[in-house]
Amino acid sequence: MGIKELKKIAATVAKGILESTTIAGSGHPTSSLSAVEIMSTLMFDGHYLHDYDNNRYIFNDRLIFSKGHAAPLLYALHQVAGVISYEQLLTLRKFSSDFEGHPTPRLSFVDFATGSLGQGLSIGVGTALGMKLYKKIGKTIPKREPRTYVLLGDSEFAEGQVYEAMQIASFYQLNNLVGFLDVNRLGQRGETMLGWEIEEYEKRVASFGFNTILIENGNDISNIQDALSQMEKAIQETTKPTMIIAKTKKGAGVSFFENKDNWHGKPLPEEELNRALTEIGETDTDYRANIAKPEKITVKMNSVVDNLPKDLAKNSATREAYGESLKILAKDERVIVLDAETSNSTFAEKMKDVAPERFLEMFIAEQNMVSVALGLSKVGFTPYSSSFAAFLSRAYDQIRMSQYSQANIKIVGSHAGVSIGVDGSSQMALEDLAMLRAINEAVVFYPSDDISTIKIMNLMHEHHGISYLRLTREKTNTLYSPNDSFEIGGSKILRESDNDKAVVFTAGITVHEALKAHETLKNERINIKIVDLYSVKPLDEKNIRQIVKKLKNILIVEDHYAYGGLGEAVKAILSDFSLVIKHLAVRKNPRSGKPQELLSYEEIDAVAIVKAVKELIKS
Repeated sequence: MGIKELKKIAATVAKGILESTTIAGSGHPTSSLSAVEIMSTLMFDGHYLHDYDNNRYIFNDRLIFSKGHAAPLLYALHQVAGVISYEQLLTLRKFSSDFEGHPTPRLSFVDFATGSLGQGLSIGVGTALGMKLYKKIGKTIPKREPRTYVLLGDSEFAEGQVYEAMQIASFYQLNNLVGFLDVNRLGQRGETMLGWEIEEYEKRVASFGFNTILIENGNDISNIQDALSQMEKAIQETTKPTMIIAKTKKGAGVSFFENKDNWHGKPLPEEELNRALTEIGETDTDYRANIAKPEKITVKMNSVVDNLPKDLAKNSATREAYGESLKILAKDERVIVLDAETSNSTFAEKMKDVAPERFLEMFIAEQNMVSVALGLSKVGFTPYSSSFAAFLSRAYDQIRMSQYSQANIKIVGSHAGVSIGVDGSSQMALEDLAMLRAINEAVVFYPSDDISTIKIMNLMHEHHGISYLRLTREKTNTLYSPNDSFEIGGSKILRESDNDKAVVFTAGITVHEALKAHETLKNERINIKIVDLYSVKPLDEKNIRQIVKKLKNILIVEDHYAYGGLGEAVKAILSDFSLVIKHLAVRKNPRSGKPQELLSYEEIDAVAIVKAVKELIKS
């Protein structure tokens, strides 16, 4: 395409940005304008292949706006592409509109919700890696390998996750991943750390194993075309990912706020809009630019799995059962396992026994791991991401953002609770149930034995969405048989009689403590009901409420802090009952010790349960 035509397209995109933000009375026009020429040239000059009649086609090129506040630019580009109308563009940020302040998949041409800065490149690693994986497992992909393009802001380059993403992109030789670093110098409150020092950015990016291409004037289309030609050559001739580093001007094209501080997130007042529109050049909002479509390929993936392994070891830890489950689920070619360098402890390494090409080492970079999983989930894979549960807390924002991307990801946290023992408090996840319960549509499981773990893994596999599996380090007795059934929102009554004096609601490791307490109390002719709430979210509300209609003495026991976990979940659905409730949870700062010592120290062991039951029935 000629420069004259591209300039007209860029001006039209700029007009859409300015008008939509002024009408909205909010938005980020200056951050959008800095990248207009780069993104317009990328999309409309033959480098971007996308079938807009089938936005969810796996082999479309992906365009990810990591700097999600530049949403007006994304929308204006798609107006020129004929995907949306100009009238729709002008509904930016209205409650009735899908054109939100930051992009979400409410729009069919948006795959990922962005706006929490620093995550886009990791997501792009996931989609680019997915294309490599299709080839690796013997599937046919288009001759021109699908690419992922990621627009990044210079401010977000302070985020550590960007560097996590660059490391892993280089490690997996993702030459189909291209980043565009928009170095417009100004952040929200002033100049960025490096300002316009694009050579310094280049040194840092190149040190992570990227091809680097500099654009001295990122608002000049001829310079951009030269850089994109270099990009095409790099993709063909190397195995490295590429980063195009462009010096741009925030608010480019509008003289009175171009490269001016204190304009971040501020639209032009109406009285200034016409003045700005006269400066940006010739526009045509009726013009439609063509975007070429990728080659059409259909991928057939085997998705049939068995139920249980024939050689399942009894009395194993739930983390071991997780590994065995992966060997079963691996028969589904969509299943991918990501692990944060803990696979010999989480037993995720079992995947290597049956499908090593679908085991991805993410190293100790949990934030990146979760975002990569999100990217993989949107190109047809079902990712399981595992680490010690305590360290998933640093990836909480990535999990939070995944919910807005309509993700299908499985999060697995091993070594949860004080029951891990001697490793000490830094290794003990005691907040994880609260974290994952707070994700609006997430499903949360906490199995107590090997059989229930494998059964729950099947539930997670069938469930589309975010699910969390909490695993225990210690070996535990097998409680269930292969014939037992489990369901999302289910529970299991493990002990009951006609003259129960109290009910114990529990899950995971403390189920075993409750069963010990049951035997002690039974010998003293005190019967109690034991309920395994393996589905922490959603809870088995119907069963719980039916039980407490007859039993008013309620004990809840959990290896988790008292806030946000199983106890508060149960109490919330019983708030309309008049009950006597005791809640045993981790209330002291834990320390190193043997598992049983710590359960005793925190008063969540069998002895504490016996004591609490006796206090309940006396009250």
